[in-house]
Amino acid sequence: MNDLSAILSEPVARLGATTITLGHVLAFGAIVFLGLLLALVVALWRSARARTIAAAEAADHARDAEARMAGILQSQAEMQGRMGAIADVFGARQAELNQSIGQRLDAMTGRLGQTMTEQTKSTHESLAKLQERLAVIDTAQGNIQSLAGQVVQLQAILSNKQTRGAFGQSRMEAIVADGLPMGAYEFQATLSNGSRPDCLVRMPNGAPQLAIDAKFPLEAWNAIRAADGAELQKAAAQAFRRDIEIHVRDISEKYLIQGETQDTAFMFVPSESVFSEIHENFDALIQKAHRARVIIVSPSLLMLSIQVIQAILKDARMREQAHLIQGEVIRLMEDVARVDERVRRLQTHFGQSAKDIDEILVSTSKVTRRGQKIEALEFGESEAEMRGGSAKAEPGVRVADSKTGQLRLRVVEGDD
Repeated sequence: MNDLSAILSEPVARLGATTITLGHVLAFGAIVFLGLLLALVVALWRSARARTIAAAEAADHARDAEARMAGILQSQAEMQGRMGAIADVFGARQAELNQSIGQRLDAMTGRLGQTMTEQTKSTHESLAKLQERLAVIDTAQGNIQSLAGQVVQLQAILSNKQTRGAFGQSRMEAIVADGLPMGAYEFQATLSNGSRPDCLVRMPNGAPQLAIDAKFPLEAWNAIRAADGAELQKAAAQAFRRDIEIHVRDISEKYLIQGETQDTAFMFVPSESVFSEIHENFDALIQKAHRARVIIVSPSLLMLSIQVIQAILKDARMREQAHLIQGEVIRLMEDVARVDERVRRLQTHFGQSAKDIDEILVSTSKVTRRGQKIEALEFGESEAEMRGGSAKAEPGVRVADSKTGQLRLRVVEGDD
């Protein structure tokens, strides 16, 4: 023990005046060890406490996680239920949608089929109408071809002077014959100077006749239509103007005879187009023809003139028959006067008859009143007669004769 004390009391180091022994070192080491051990215990306690707290927190977290997991599982189960319900709803809606789409497709298919049928029917009808129109067009084309042939024939006719004159003559004769009665015109008549107009229209009341010429020169006109250049057209126009002036002068010299024909004559143009071209482009010719007292007429103007002449002839015939109409009117007035006289006499007879009827009515009224009086008679004796005297009879009273015993009727008439 002493040895241990001696060992512990041996100095180990010096710090200034202080001597540090081995005991001091061991005591300090023991204190340090105890401090370290205490610190280790505290650290272990704290570590254990921390682990406990961590375990508690972990347990809490585990419980929270389990609760959250249970909530998640419950939510998942609810979600699965909802998803199932939604799937069922979607399935039902899908079935309804499929059914609706099927119905609409069926209806659309039906409408498309009906539309296609109607369209097919309409197409067939349109094709039928188109075929009919094509047939009409074919017929019209045939008519046009025929008309073209006739135009060619007409051109051939008009190209020949003799046949052209016959064509104009025939048109003029047709218009005159359609508008005037027989005897009011004469074709190819001969005048006193030996000339022969194509037609003479007899005017009423002994008036001079109207001469019509139908030989219109068309050679120069055809030359105008056939000319290509301006110079050729000008030359053809001058030739046409010269031919018309010569023809107008011939008509004026041959067919205008004082006292035998009218002061004017007609030059017939058998074409409306030629007539309009003359009036449009050759106004000087029209003026010269008017001064020569020659009227250029187309078929329509000739027809209008013939209608005017027809009206004049009808008016003249009515004037010729005016005296007959006047005589018939005079006789009609005489018949009316006799009817008036007889009606007046009949009226007099009716007046006398009315007077006689009034007198008869007066007599019948008197007879009626007397009959009423007779009907009202009463048989019996008056008080005066019962006393043996005959009483004065009053009007309408029956009295009895007391001497003879017979009934006497005495009717005393009163005032009528």
